Amino acid sequence: MDFARQQRDPTRHLIGIAFVVLVHALVIWALITGLGKQMVEVIKKPLSATIIEEIKAPPPPPPPPPPKKIVEPPKVQVQQPYVPPPDIPPPVAPSEPVIASVAPTPPAEPVVIAPPVVEAPPAPPPKPAIRQGVSCGTMEKPTFPREAIKAGVQKGQVKAILTIDEKGRVADVKITSAEPPRVFDRVVRETLVDWKCAADGTKYQASVEVNFTLKDE
Repeated sequence: MDFARQQRDPTRHLIGIAFVVLVHALVIWALITGLGKQMVEVIKKPLSATIIEEIKAPPPPPPPPPPKKIVEPPKVQVQQPYVPPPDIPPPVAPSEPVIASVAPTPPAEPVVIAPPVVEAPPAPPPKPAIRQGVSCGTMEKPTFPREAIKAGVQKGQVKAILTIDEKGRVADVKITSAEPPRVFDRVVRETLVDWKCAADGTKYQASVEVNFTLKDE
């Protein structure tokens, strides 16, 4: 009989099935009789563990202290100090008297009296950076512009700073404020640049104010 035929034998299968049924029957019988409960209770019981500590022996007593040695202080021998005999000075021969020469005192130096210090006159106060107003020989007044008349402007005011050179000529005209703005600026520049002012020998600046009124025209 070969191996394949042995595997197909029904007798072998019946023996295996019977063994499995027998095992299940034993398990059921154990549960019914309470044997399984006893086994579970034995397993559930807590395990108690006792820790046994090692008993240590007491430490040995300390050794007794060594006996103290008595040290005797050394004996000091006191020596008497040596006293030398007194010195007897030799006799001194009488010396001849010494005549001291008296030097004449030099004449006193003449006292020089320093001349009095003349203080310089104080410097003149510095001139202001921008002078208020200016004295000019030629001061032509600006005319009322036609554009302002057409625009219905009745009056105005312009403030400017003039830069005057060493010869009194107006080198620059700078408008600082104008009311109404940009209405009289051109006329003021064209007129004030032709002014001839007092020469100071230096270049300086002066502020001027020009007023416009339509009734004055």
